[in-house]
Amino acid sequence: MLLRLMREYLSPYRGWLAAIVVLQFTSTVAMLLLPSLNADIIDNGVAQGDTGYIVRLGGIMLAIALVQAACSMASAWFGSQAAMASGRDLRAAVFERIGTFSSREVASYGAPSLITRATNDVQQVQMLAMMTCLMAVTIPIMMVGGIVMAMREDFGLSWLVVAVVPVLFLCIGIVVSQMVPAFRLVQERLDDVNRVLREQITGIRVVRAFVREPQETARFAASNDDLTDMSLRAGRWMAAMFPLVMVVSNVASVGVIWFGGHRVDNGQMEVGALTAFLSYLMQILMSVMMGTFMLMMVPRASVSADRIAEVLDTDSSIVPPADPVTSVSLAGHLDLEDVGFTYPGAEAPVLDGVSLSVRPGRTIAVIGSTGAGKTTLINLVPRLLDATAGRVVVDGVDVRDLDPELLWSRIGLVPQRAFLFTGTVASNLRYGRPDATDEELWRALEIAQGADFVRAMPSLLDAPIVQGGTNVSGGQRQRLAIARALVRRPEIYLFDDAFSALDVATDARLRAALRAEVIATGDAAVVIVAQRIATIRDADEILVLEDGKVVGRGTHDQLLSDNPTYREIAASQGITEGAAA
Repeated sequence: MLLRLMREYLSPYRGWLAAIVVLQFTSTVAMLLLPSLNADIIDNGVAQGDTGYIVRLGGIMLAIALVQAACSMASAWFGSQAAMASGRDLRAAVFERIGTFSSREVASYGAPSLITRATNDVQQVQMLAMMTCLMAVTIPIMMVGGIVMAMREDFGLSWLVVAVVPVLFLCIGIVVSQMVPAFRLVQERLDDVNRVLREQITGIRVVRAFVREPQETARFAASNDDLTDMSLRAGRWMAAMFPLVMVVSNVASVGVIWFGGHRVDNGQMEVGALTAFLSYLMQILMSVMMGTFMLMMVPRASVSADRIAEVLDTDSSIVPPADPVTSVSLAGHLDLEDVGFTYPGAEAPVLDGVSLSVRPGRTIAVIGSTGAGKTTLINLVPRLLDATAGRVVVDGVDVRDLDPELLWSRIGLVPQRAFLFTGTVASNLRYGRPDATDEELWRALEIAQGADFVRAMPSLLDAPIVQGGTNVSGGQRQRLAIARALVRRPEIYLFDDAFSALDVATDARLRAALRAEVIATGDAAVVIVAQRIATIRDADEILVLEDGKVVGRGTHDQLLSDNPTYREIAASQGITEGAAA
């Protein structure tokens, strides 16, 4: 997977990669020439006392060194550009793929794991890509060239090279084979830490309310200790690599000086050649060390690449139509025809044989006990889930045949848990329609009963909103979410228990304003899911769900008189037949 990702995301930058190859080749060849020229100066200049020869070859060495430095710097620049660009593209690809996931895929991976894969895992692959761009050409040329040049200086000492290089590769292979599984576990432990930390930050008020700080601290400490232990295990193997390489390198240097000194003493080798041979041996070992540094990164990058590829290769369970319908003639028509839904692996369906029909200017309400399937029913309309039986039809077309953008543009969904984005009140309200004017924003706030608290903010529409909208109350957050849907002016409104955080008086005022502005004018159809009967009693039709089936259908008065389930819900809320609205 690692090779596949690097090949796929580095290939668009072939021009930069070609420049890197040329520059690294030139730089490495220049580096290999310097020890040979230095040996020539020692043997033919210093030994002979020829100052002119020393100056002449010294000037050539200086020029070669300058070329080598310039090529190295240029190669590093191109390599950084290519690696950073490939990392950017890979992050964008992961983000785009996650954006296509349905609720099922997001739940199967979990938000903390997806965040880690899009950030830390991509960073590991990106760092290896950079090292590859900086060293991939240099390492083999330096190793092979160094061996050739060393043998050219003195073939009698070449057996040292033959002995040292395999030993180095053996040591590195043993270490790397232990690092791969260790780094895989490190990434999994990192997921666990992110999950625990995310839960504790999100649920900090619950933790404090139940005085669970010591237990949560212990839970985080356990996850943190697991990550630390696994990182130390991987780190120990990583730390062992460089000492092994240095021991072998130093022993090889001692061997060259020892055996080379005897050859110089016997007249079989010049002093300059011994110096050059030692330099070439160091270059060979340096190339191995550079390769070692890259290999240290390969195990973790390989694990990260597998995790990234797993996300990229996961297809959403919500498949876009092959030949989507891009235009419709109707507006504000919603029909559910004998709809059913069963979660994968579930023994019983969540919804079974549900049908409803809503038209512009009408309100359909859905009520039922917890777990009756109300939210699942709402999620079928914008295709957050796909019905496993029956059809969901919007404006005369099955939602599975509609272009997703067209479908979503006709729906305004206010979810059960209102979520606001980092920014301002205005930026959140304009989320669905960026060109909305300030007057339209204020009008939506008036209908949603949110204008008063926004006017009380020092910056009005420019008042800051933090991530998730946690700097406003739950009721204010819900009203802003409702106003955001109103600003969009969709043809079908879906309110998924969106009034639950409002007090009864505010709820009544909001519904009255909504009825006057949206419903009475016939501009849109409205579907309301609620637990509170006071919220839905004025609906044109109310569906009562129980265990995923429709067990009642009619107006509030009709259901109150002849539906036991509805009457039971009403009684639990202090509403009896004939009670005032």
